[in-house]
Amino acid sequence: MRREHEAARGTHEAVADLILGPGGCRRVLDIPCGSGAFLRRLDRAGLEVHGADLVKGLEVPGARFRQADMSSPLPYPDGSFDAITCIEGLEHIERPFDFVRECHRILRPGGTLVVSTPNASSLRSRWRWLLTGFHNKCKIPLDETDPSPLHHVNMMSLPELRYLLHTCGFRLAALRTNRIKPISWVYAPWVPLAWLVTAHVFRREEKDPVRRRRNREIARDLFRPAVLFGETLIAAARRAGAPLRKGTAFALDPGRDPGRESGREPDSRPASESESELESQLEGGPRRSTGAAAPAVD
Repeated sequence: MRREHEAARGTHEAVADLILGPGGCRRVLDIPCGSGAFLRRLDRAGLEVHGADLVKGLEVPGARFRQADMSSPLPYPDGSFDAITCIEGLEHIERPFDFVRECHRILRPGGTLVVSTPNASSLRSRWRWLLTGFHNKCKIPLDETDPSPLHHVNMMSLPELRYLLHTCGFRLAALRTNRIKPISWVYAPWVPLAWLVTAHVFRREEKDPVRRRRNREIARDLFRPAVLFGETLIAAARRAGAPLRKGTAFALDPGRDPGRESGREPDSRPASESESELESQLEGGPRRSTGAAAPAVD
């Protein structure tokens, strides 16, 4: 799905900083991995690297590859990885909720998901949308006579990305961008007006005090320089509770056991036995899943 040159400049560096920070990350999956430019960086840092994509183009010696479709169940056992990276992949798929739930399944509890996507919340992109109806990284209509996995069919704003992550069992932990182009600062004079209008609408349209507090948190994130002016939106999220279903509402609690939330018993085998079986499965053995992907809510 992705070629090496298609990641915007500086994106690999920003994502690597989030993955290689403190936290004990050892086993990482990059999907879609393309030729493996990002995995090569992690491999040099000593991590165990895995790649997945629609077509095998991985060129990193020692990296483990599996063919995978981001719109289908992923071919890995539950709790396989410490971290998953999805660099400029979400905007290309028709079922992002199903994909993020699958990432939740194959991450260990407390694991990290890092995604990057074109920044539809930047002032530059919003201005283009106002004038043309198209965002900055999707400037003209897609060719509906020739659908392609390279098409940007799911451009997401920051609030939409947060909703996707939080309803699928993650908690947003960090926001970054790859770079701020000089042209983006041209839109800086509009920040005070945008802040006033956003604050007014949020107060007027939401009366519930709990949701108001949450909306203030979203507004603060929307007005971070990385979001207002950045080219690519990069978000790191921690695996927290179980994915939410329609008609349910509870706080995502890092202390919850996702297995018990879903009605499954946690794996009580010794850690060494579980780790050995996981190593075997990741080497290409039969897939073991203690539960199917959750149904879509989008």
